[in-house]
Amino acid sequence: MKILANDGISQNGIAALENAGFDVLTTTVAQEQLANYINDKKVDALLVRSATKVRKELIDACPTLKLIGRGGVGMDNIDVDYAKAKDIHVINTPAASSESVAELVFAHLFGGARFLYDANRNMPLEGDSNFKGLKKSYSKGTELRGKTLGILGFGNIGQATAKLAIGVGMNVIYFDPEVKETNIDLSFFDGQKMTFDLKSSKKSDLLEKADYISLHIPGQDNYVLGKTEFAQMKKGVGIVNAARGGVLDEVALIEALENGSVSFAGLDVYESEPSPEIKILMHSSISLSPHIGAATLEAQERIGLELAEQIISLLK
Repeated sequence: MKILANDGISQNGIAALENAGFDVLTTTVAQEQLANYINDKKVDALLVRSATKVRKELIDACPTLKLIGRGGVGMDNIDVDYAKAKDIHVINTPAASSESVAELVFAHLFGGARFLYDANRNMPLEGDSNFKGLKKSYSKGTELRGKTLGILGFGNIGQATAKLAIGVGMNVIYFDPEVKETNIDLSFFDGQKMTFDLKSSKKSDLLEKADYISLHIPGQDNYVLGKTEFAQMKKGVGIVNAARGGVLDEVALIEALENGSVSFAGLDVYESEPSPEIKILMHSSISLSPHIGAATLEAQERIGLELAEQIISLLK
């Protein structure tokens, strides 16, 4: 059987699949050429990340496909229900990249609380000529410890983010209509463990109480945070979106940053990705990263191995 990892797969994932007798192709095929390539090579399984789209047209055009795999959590780039109706297995790796995304959220939070997103822009330009001025400009940072982090969406990534927040000493509140209450288990370096019992708040309560808000929800038809929600937030809140572009109204965000109701934002995903709006890219109060939440070496190895294990289980 042939597997096309069109957006790449880790070496340990390739090794596991090849040891099980699969032929793994790692050629990156352009979207418009993908159907022809799959049919020509008689590909049985197509593995993608976020770049490749697997829509109805591709599924209909590729009768050899038995499985579609998404290396990551969200599957909004795949017509999942349609594929399943065609008796095609659809798999993903919902937990493999949780810690990586959570750590990036905190990279943005720590950088935001201490103005690193702006200092890293200005130090190369003025560090030698205006050191004291820059020091004064960035001397009103705040600590995360003791602050409240509001998490919108409490699946695997939201819970991984909560664990880091608790470790930092933050108060954690969350909103998720699908997760009314849950236990968060923290494991420490010496083998000790602690359990925290959390219950979902009302969304309105979270918006009013949170000092920082982190989004961890799948793609939506409408904004989860827009002008109405910004008006309900605590003045000076910091916001991080490492979930999906389109869940946060970027026009409303710019307005909130300009009027001071939001102090900073950290964005890893964008409404117009892969071509973010210039107002977002150039704004001095936005910390930016290019959709790299799950892009750590450790996460890629976990993703590759988890995909391989599922494929072997389903197709062998």
